[in-house]
Amino acid sequence: MSATGREPTPATSPGDLAGSLREAAFVRLVSDATGEALAATGLLARALGDTPFQASVVRPFEDPDRTTESDITVAIGRTQPTADVTLTDRAAATAFETARELGTADPALALAGTIAAGDVDGTVAEAAEQAGLDRRPGVAVPGTDLADGLAHSTLFVAPFSGDADAARATLADLGLDADRIQSADFSADDHRRLASLVALAVTADAPPRAANAVQRALRPTVGGPFETVGGYADVLDAVAREQPGTAVALALGHEAVREDALAAWRSHATRAHEAVSAATTGRYDGLFVARGDAMPTGTVASLFADYRAPEPVTLVVTDTEAAARATDGRDVAETMHAAAETVGGDAVGTGDRARARFDVSTADFIEAFREAV
Repeated sequence: MSATGREPTPATSPGDLAGSLREAAFVRLVSDATGEALAATGLLARALGDTPFQASVVRPFEDPDRTTESDITVAIGRTQPTADVTLTDRAAATAFETARELGTADPALALAGTIAAGDVDGTVAEAAEQAGLDRRPGVAVPGTDLADGLAHSTLFVAPFSGDADAARATLADLGLDADRIQSADFSADDHRRLASLVALAVTADAPPRAANAVQRALRPTVGGPFETVGGYADVLDAVAREQPGTAVALALGHEAVREDALAAWRSHATRAHEAVSAATTGRYDGLFVARGDAMPTGTVASLFADYRAPEPVTLVVTDTEAAARATDGRDVAETMHAAAETVGGDAVGTGDRARARFDVSTADFIEAFREAV
């Protein structure tokens, strides 16, 4: 009946963290299973130069402790009692600033991290622009096949989400030849028309916040190891949740894992969109609840919260686990911790996102969460 890592280790400034990393003989980086935390981990690891390090992605409720001794342990995107430093708020932006202090910082990876977090950091965006990473019209996808990118994006929910054939039909309806769906073949006007279609499809019958949420998928920045930086962010977030080992390799810049990462992204997106379509939903005062079978609860909670939920707090529940997301600035992690304690479960999370696992009925957990909201 624990609330893992509920008391965070105080964060530190980029300058102080850079100084500590310079002096360390061995560094341990422990990343939460999210795209932002993964990007921050990659930024710090690449900036370490010749300093030995261990980097790992740890899923919720997995034990982050290892027997390896280190001079400094940095917990990223998660709280960990044994960490020397914790980066939670602005994790990717702080890691980028730290990496610049150390002399090596990848603006594409940093920008991808902030996009994955849903809140593009101004400092990182400015650095990306200064590095020559330009924006173009259109939609953020990781590959050149736009139908594949539209169908499997978890940056938004649209009628064609999860269905590549439906995405191809959508392109055809737009007057874009199905045999000419490689992004390089599109004119700037084609890209603009596609972006307009996606924006309209996403915001139809959606809460007002959807119009803001979809912006991170439009007018994408070009650069990094994928077709767009937004597509890079989408893959980072999916692979962090699906394949931690591949995730670390991708964040470190290993091109050999590109296809494995894209496969994990497609699988993750397909399961998430199927769950959004199949979920049983309910609305309470200030709370939207979606119930379903095994699914990537964190991603599904974000999709519902941004594009479907009429209430400011979203709770996604399966038989054994739950994820919550708040869109009104409240600390939903505290709510999740309280609900988990009520039913003898466990909770993790900070700020507007949290996860829980439990061994009671779904109805009992929902009731506990409703009481805690």
